[in-house]
Amino acid sequence: MSFAHRHLLGIEPLSPQDIVTILDLAETYVDLNRQSAKHADVLAGLTQINMFFENSTRTQASFELAGKRLGADVMNMAMQASSIKKGETLIDTAMTLNAMHPDLLVVRHPHSGAVDLLAQKVNCAVLNAGDGKHEHPTQALLDALTIRRAKGRLHRLNIAICGDISHSRVARSNLILLGKMENRIRLIGPPTLMPSGIGEFGVEVYDDMREGLQDVDVVMMLRLQKERMDGGFIPSEREYYHRYGLDAEKLALAKPDAIVMHPGPMNRGVEIDGTLADDINRSVIQDQVEMGVAVRMAAMELLARNLAAEPRE
Repeated sequence: MSFAHRHLLGIEPLSPQDIVTILDLAETYVDLNRQSAKHADVLAGLTQINMFFENSTRTQASFELAGKRLGADVMNMAMQASSIKKGETLIDTAMTLNAMHPDLLVVRHPHSGAVDLLAQKVNCAVLNAGDGKHEHPTQALLDALTIRRAKGRLHRLNIAICGDISHSRVARSNLILLGKMENRIRLIGPPTLMPSGIGEFGVEVYDDMREGLQDVDVVMMLRLQKERMDGGFIPSEREYYHRYGLDAEKLALAKPDAIVMHPGPMNRGVEIDGTLADDINRSVIQDQVEMGVAVRMAAMELLARNLAAEPRE
């Protein structure tokens, strides 16, 4: 398996073969994670530091579990209560980290580009766990693995991404990945939540959900990111659910075997009907969580192999 990257900062630098390499390795970890003994030693002796400058439940827990199952020494740094609050710059933090000699650094940050800046200043592999509105590469990869397992392929599918496109790094990473894998992508949402210049991505844009969901294979719902909104993007949650929330009536317009996805956390009754979210025949939301651990294990193993092959300072 060839994966010639020092960091995983986004989907943009990855080739279709890179994506397949990560997904194929992740498949082996899906099997491992379903066994009673879920331990491997490919990261034995390595140190993984998780730095989350934004709150996270799923992603942080998933990266922590992934590192521990691979045998790494895992440390979570509570960045909300860190020296950053006392005025330390990101560069100072990088210098401090270098002195600790970590091997893998997992970073989530509220500002786009901050993770890339850290990657330029540290002597270890960096994984982007989400930076601002920019990218969330491992989420797109776990979504890709979920789709591939459910549909048997990851190309030439009709995929609808619905909701708050404008504020979503998940949408951006998925757009890039699914585009690289030759899928037909539809974006559905109110014009106020659609980024400017989105037509340049080679996607179809709809503000009518019923029209946009016609005959799609995959329906990917997105969370309304109220923490990134500074104005009246929607009239009300009730009106938003009526027009853009996924329910059984709207889903009936998609293909009969269409799957329903959501990166979480879900606002039930706002983006998605709670009964539909729990429907084991249509929803793959819990599968996404399971695939997340396997994908992050695969990504860390591939980066660790490259670390082993290069001289360390």
